[in-house]
Amino acid sequence: MLALGLTSCTLPQVSAESRLFLDVSLEFLGEYDLPKQDFDGTPVGGLSAIAYDGGRDRFYALSDDRSVLAPARFYTLNIDWDQPRRQIQAVQVEDVTLLRDQTGDLYARNSIDPEGMALTPRNTLLISSEGVPRADALPFIAEYDLAGNWLADLRIPSRYLPDPEGEVEQGIQENLGFEALTTNWLGATGSGGNPAWVDPFRVFTATESALIQDIHEDPAVPPRNRFLHYLLDASQSTLISEHLYPLSLAPFGGLFHGLSALTLIDQGGHFLSLERTFGLTGFTVKLFQLASGGATDTSSIPSFSGDVGGIAPIRKQLILDLTALGIPLDNLEGMTLGPPLADGGQSLILVSDDNFDDNQINQFLLFRLDIN
Repeated sequence: MLALGLTSCTLPQVSAESRLFLDVSLEFLGEYDLPKQDFDGTPVGGLSAIAYDGGRDRFYALSDDRSVLAPARFYTLNIDWDQPRRQIQAVQVEDVTLLRDQTGDLYARNSIDPEGMALTPRNTLLISSEGVPRADALPFIAEYDLAGNWLADLRIPSRYLPDPEGEVEQGIQENLGFEALTTNWLGATGSGGNPAWVDPFRVFTATESALIQDIHEDPAVPPRNRFLHYLLDASQSTLISEHLYPLSLAPFGGLFHGLSALTLIDQGGHFLSLERTFGLTGFTVKLFQLASGGATDTSSIPSFSGDVGGIAPIRKQLILDLTALGIPLDNLEGMTLGPPLADGGQSLILVSDDNFDDNQINQFLLFRLDIN
């Protein structure tokens, strides 16, 4: 009889956290600032979201203009890569596409606040609007073709909307709604997805900060955002689950703080999230990895304002505090996986919203993303 003595072996110690998260690293490659310009009679600015179309090798950048300076729109961008140096050489605006509502009309002034955008496997765009509560414009998530025509709306649960009777304070806070939006389609990038996709596919969005009914009375308690998971097929959209996203506390002196972007990085429920703060010293931006596996479905929980000790939230791990880059940061709000780099690495692009302010810039940051 052969006895194997395992007690003398030294086995590698693997923490629970290392099993939960992917081994992710970022390398900063460079910055490009888009010059102020008009295109086809529209001011190019307010770039709050970006998506890469691998089939056309073009980027779509969403303006958050509320149909005030020009009709609601997105731009088609050609990014000229200096591949040997792995840097952005130039960003050229090639086209502007105006969005149209269910009636086929351009969106009226203050009827939309476009903030999030994601490309789908059926060659359409999902766009989220935070709404404009003071103008009675409700938040929404809608699907559009690449010509800007409305196709369908995703169902938004009533808890995200104002109480129609006015009896309960609830819903998205002003300018803190659906800003982060992503799909599970990785086929358009160098991320190992399958371009020959078949419905259904998944869509993920989250509120920029807590809903009104989820605000805790103690300001020292971090905001509790809501994260939504949809399943879309050719005929309908279904809300599969919701989860608690624990937003970090704003740094000292922070005035405006929230979750501004999400990007899925694998099919196992791992994401990148971008949290952005504007404060007395300028902009602070942090990039996290998320692990959604094991998070509690919170769709039946009416409020997060009390004890949430029994709820397993989405887990977060800090990847990079962008202040460590040593460059001035602007209002970074958009994020997408881009094409492969010359060495085969995965590109990641961040873009900033200049708020149509002459003192701000539309800033593009390029990274190499490694997932081991």
